[in-house]
Amino acid sequence: MLGGLKDGIGRSVETAVSGVSEALLEPVIRLGVTGLSRAGKTVFITSLVANLLDRGRMPQFSAAGRIEAAFLQPQPDDTLPRFDYETHLAALTGANPHWPDSTRAISELRLSLRVRPSGFFGGLIGGFTGPRTVHLDIIDYPGEWLLDLALLGKSYADWSEATLERIAHRPEAADFMAMARAEDGALRLEEPRAQALSARFTEYLQAARIAGWSDCTPGRFLLPGDLAGSPVLTFAPLPKPGQTPRGSLWREMERRFEAYKSRVIKPFFRDHFARIDRQVVLMDVLGAIHAGPMALEDMRRTMAEILGAFRPGQNGFLRSLLLGKRVDKILFAATKADHLHHTQHPRLTAITEALLREARDRAAFAGAETRAMSLAALRATVEETREHDGQTLDLVRGTLENGKQAAMFAGHLPEDPNHLIGPARKGEAAWLDADYSIMAFAPAKLTLRPGEGPPHIRLDRAAEFLLGDRLG
Repeated sequence: MLGGLKDGIGRSVETAVSGVSEALLEPVIRLGVTGLSRAGKTVFITSLVANLLDRGRMPQFSAAGRIEAAFLQPQPDDTLPRFDYETHLAALTGANPHWPDSTRAISELRLSLRVRPSGFFGGLIGGFTGPRTVHLDIIDYPGEWLLDLALLGKSYADWSEATLERIAHRPEAADFMAMARAEDGALRLEEPRAQALSARFTEYLQAARIAGWSDCTPGRFLLPGDLAGSPVLTFAPLPKPGQTPRGSLWREMERRFEAYKSRVIKPFFRDHFARIDRQVVLMDVLGAIHAGPMALEDMRRTMAEILGAFRPGQNGFLRSLLLGKRVDKILFAATKADHLHHTQHPRLTAITEALLREARDRAAFAGAETRAMSLAALRATVEETREHDGQTLDLVRGTLENGKQAAMFAGHLPEDPNHLIGPARKGEAAWLDADYSIMAFAPAKLTLRPGEGPPHIRLDRAAEFLLGDRLG
């Protein structure tokens, strides 16, 4: 207890000193970037950094003309891996462009910006002090870890009941459900049986992620790292038996679930997540729509559950010193907007806003500013219009991952988002009057002129929302 108190006091002092240093010397913006599977976190960070280093494609970013220099520096946390920006950029812009590997663990990158003050008084003060340096610390972490934060408020019994009920009718879960239903949790623990249950549940999670489901928790089952095979990752949801004696399978699963919360989730929240003050949540909304109503509802419910972990609220100088950072801006971004003609983008944004209505209302009530946006961090397609069966179709064309050229018409998204949200909430098996297509495009070959970053859609507007007020 004394050791924990000492550590807590140490962290408070460290936070206070850091807050004073940032406020009086060189301010730091800590931007968290996360999202659900296949949402494009690595591409987003790589393109954002490239376009902040070379700002020729950032007309909607108000500070672009006042940034005198932008340069990468060693990240401040020596215990975290560096985000491998150069390797990822080479993958996207090389002679044979390809998508970089997805996020597998937490990483960090520091981009420092030397900025001239804005406005009359800013220019007057700047005449005495010169440009100031603002550090942008980008923290990249897997979306699977983000989902785990919702487990902190649940008991093993509650989590088991909710999980088994939710996945009962998913074909990916059939094998695990048969094993779980046949298990008697009141019997004495046999470690091989616990390992078999955990392995089968992990197989379900892997299949569920591939199928497009969002609620693939616990996230470390998919990205175990050095915890692979440990008891803290050897549990699974079970039906609760009438009796749960000491030494039983149920009691041991419950103990391991609580250990997962205390030894895996809470340290991540305390050491990394709780220090973020701006957040991007990337969402593959088009992928969920393509997967069907149940996948879209799964995304809506998942986002509503995890928003509380962002600790939304307004940051103030004393609040930051005394109470710790709180996220004051959250951007919910529907990615892969380049899979749609630009005429469909407002509808994709409206669907994202409706999908996140409950989550956004919670954040707004707590004082955080939120925004929904559709974007493409790296534009992989071009637009064209064709006549087909007497109709004029707005298409996008690009190179598929097999190297072939293809044009795609994804279907008209509904003008009223409730035409999708309604069937999703009702648990419909399929869309009644439409079929939404999607293709896997590869990055296009690029020829970048000096001063230009990679082509994108609305990345400059995203940067303006997240960073503009701190660079004024």
